[in-house]
Amino acid sequence: MTEERNGQKKKSKHGFSRIFRVLGPGLITGAADDDPSGIATYSQTGAQFGYGQLWTALFLYPFMTAVQEACARIGAVTKKGIAQVIRENYSKKILFVAVTLILIANTVNIGADIGAMASAVRLIIPVPFVIITLFFTALMLLLEIWIPYKTYAHILKWLAASLLVYPIVVFMVHEPWHEILLATFLPHMNFSFAFLFILVGVAGTTISPYMFFWQASEEVEEEITDGIEKRSGVSKKFIKNMRLDNALGMFISDFITWCIILATATVLHASGVTNIATASDAAKALAPLVHTFPHSGFLAELIFAIGIVGLGLLAVPVLAGSAAYALSEAFSWHEGLYRKFREAHGFYGVITVATLIGLAINFVGVDPIKALIVTAVLNGVVAVPLIALITMISSNKKIMGEHRSGWLSKTFLWATFVLMLAAAIGMFVTLR
Repeated sequence: MTEERNGQKKKSKHGFSRIFRVLGPGLITGAADDDPSGIATYSQTGAQFGYGQLWTALFLYPFMTAVQEACARIGAVTKKGIAQVIRENYSKKILFVAVTLILIANTVNIGADIGAMASAVRLIIPVPFVIITLFFTALMLLLEIWIPYKTYAHILKWLAASLLVYPIVVFMVHEPWHEILLATFLPHMNFSFAFLFILVGVAGTTISPYMFFWQASEEVEEEITDGIEKRSGVSKKFIKNMRLDNALGMFISDFITWCIILATATVLHASGVTNIATASDAAKALAPLVHTFPHSGFLAELIFAIGIVGLGLLAVPVLAGSAAYALSEAFSWHEGLYRKFREAHGFYGVITVATLIGLAINFVGVDPIKALIVTAVLNGVVAVPLIALITMISSNKKIMGEHRSGWLSKTFLWATFVLMLAAAIGMFVTLR
């Protein structure tokens, strides 16, 4: 990844350039976390509850960071993906459950994201839905299968820039900062199904199962492309920079989450829009960016469409890739984006099939916006058993050696499991 990550190249300059070069799997994973499903869910909570769930962004940060740090550490230390670690150390039943959960969640998420990309484009260009979805599916498969990993990772870093429109909106409009600060630091709970449904969705799209498998495998991928995967052990410097990458990537992701909720609460909820039913509804949150220009509504929809498409191009390959890593590791197939197609037919086959099944989901009459939110809730439920498994793996001395989780990491990991389990149970209990 970087001179700092592998410790073998010359010392780089300090400052921003150094930090940017350290950023890799953590940044990509964090940016992919704010995928179309994330934007739809965060927009819905802002529109429906105003600042009522703004606290979730700050509250979830240490938990998502702890989970992703454990996943990255598993990959860096074992030089194996999570599914392979499970296969080699746990029963086939546990492996089957873990891989099945990730395949289901990821495939549904892929379908929802492709549908959202198509709906966003249709705000600007009246092209048939079928044509747009087929175009994006073909484009993403070509990008993931044929572009070299180093080039692909660089593209993914810059796609994250499309998220910056929400922070700009936040600081362009007049905000009741006293109320916002209270809502950010003082959790508010409403034990209704509607509130808990969206809360589970927010947690599920923030701490998503596909992020677990992707980041662990990408740490291995980084070591391979840097030529250090065959060395025994892992340096403290590598772990330190991995943690910096992870913490910064999750911080950026969470800051964007906070801005999306805040922008939609201020712009939409305050004006009486309390439900995100279409892509056009979600786009209205960006209206302050262009309110002084002619055709401001169209411009807001254009900016929104560019963001959704950019993030979809980032997230769908991550979703398909993490599913491919999981299944390939489970069956001991050759895997990795650094490999050519002819070297890993099974790996790229899973990417292709998962993407195509996701595409097919869009043709069964599912509303794209509702599908995005339901997908986030599904992720929130699926994440619970996987977090428990990750906690056990990262704390296992036999697997992790001296890099096993310490008391602080285990505390946050088990707390994440308990809190997400409680939210999911509360949602089902309040279901009427």
